[in-house]
Amino acid sequence: MLDTFHDLSASEVLFRPLTLKGVTLKNRIVMAPMTRGFAENGLPGAAQTEYYRRRAAGGVGLILSEGTVIDRPASRNMPGIPFFHGAALDGWKQVIDAVHAAGGRMGPQIWHTGSTRAGAWEPGEVESPSGLVGPGDPRGRAMSDEDIADTIAAFAKSAKAAKELGFDVVELHGAHGYLIDQFFWDGTNLRDDRWGGATIAERSRFAADIVKAVRAALGPDYPLILRVSQWKQQDYAARLAHTPDEMTAWLAPLVEAGVDVIHASQRRFWVPEFPELDGEAGLNFAGWVKKLTGATTISVGSVGLDSDFGGAFKGENSGAGKLDNLLERMARDEFDLIAVGRALISDADWVAKVKAGAAVEGFDAADLKVLA
Repeated sequence: MLDTFHDLSASEVLFRPLTLKGVTLKNRIVMAPMTRGFAENGLPGAAQTEYYRRRAAGGVGLILSEGTVIDRPASRNMPGIPFFHGAALDGWKQVIDAVHAAGGRMGPQIWHTGSTRAGAWEPGEVESPSGLVGPGDPRGRAMSDEDIADTIAAFAKSAKAAKELGFDVVELHGAHGYLIDQFFWDGTNLRDDRWGGATIAERSRFAADIVKAVRAALGPDYPLILRVSQWKQQDYAARLAHTPDEMTAWLAPLVEAGVDVIHASQRRFWVPEFPELDGEAGLNFAGWVKKLTGATTISVGSVGLDSDFGGAFKGENSGAGKLDNLLERMARDEFDLIAVGRALISDADWVAKVKAGAAVEGFDAADLKVLA
């Protein structure tokens, strides 16, 4: 299915520049981080370099890489997830140099997958806050204080490497039920020490200490992004913050610790976060985060498509969706940036086509099987 976006004057809201601590983005479109799993032995190579170069050449304002893992045992849940340490850094240097040559900006998404499962592959003994992958679902072991300290240091080391390689920003993955998010979630964090607690503010200490360590490694003038979500891959209906006050208690300390941009992940960007407060056309997750914390925000969720992202995991295609609702929200500055995922997997030139008012493709699930 093809769609042509005709109203160029309206679409111009997507193509305003934005500066983050001296890093100027040419437009408001972010390539969302998407796990591709093609890094043999954890090392990015020529295929990854060309994949990201093409999206930069296609006009993306900021590329966020697929998840890349820190130097911890069992930090990834699939064999093709790339490292962001050791020998892998040589490959990432090739990637960022190619992106810059194509006129793009880019940051790695740095993560630890915690105790999550992704098929039958086993990485070794997995670690998590309480040895759980979900509520009542044991897997692996609970992390010791030493494990936690080493993990915090590993995040900071990878972030520092990104800056040294020439990346423009760094994003920490604190969403979707992976390690940082497992500390946030009361369903997977049952600890009774300083890393646990009855409130979301208490369970955010692990993330806050990671942010502080990363900020110290990056210095004060380098953009730091944190991705968060209410939903988990273990439970799409999970919520960390049921009220604006809880959301403030969760996220404001992380901004104070050094986060510049919050990447507020939801499955459908047009869904209001608290409809009971501001109606069915109310602020989405990123809108509420911006209102409550004052941080720059990235929204995301099925942008430019006519179906929910969850269908991709079932091998479902998606047609091209209208952008009107997105443009209306961006015109009133509900959030600052918008991340696009599946549409950019199937069409590296999606951004350039939207800017030109040309026909854009939807998403073909077969494209998940290749890196092109």
